[in-house]
Amino acid sequence: MTTLHRLVLDVLKPHLPTGLDFARNLAELAPGYRIKYKVEEVDEKTETVTIVIEGEDIDYDAVKDAITSMGASLHSVDEVEVSNP
Repeated sequence: MTTLHRLVLDVLKPHLPTGLDFARNLAELAPGYRIKYKVEEVDEKTETVTIVIEGEDIDYDAVKDAITSMGASLHSVDEVEVSNP
């Protein structure tokens, strides 16, 4: 069974929640998750951000659901890192 260790996501989100709150909410999904949040573009109502998630066994579905629940949309998965123990 493969394990997901790193995700790089392209996300479109509203200005609220703030980037700090957005990243914290993702980090709280599981112990050991590390989140990098980078704003790429800002317009009147939204921000395009790159989110890097690293951890021992990332739950992609939980991440996707959390992003949606905060009013954002996942545009693409730009990078993944998996291993087979």
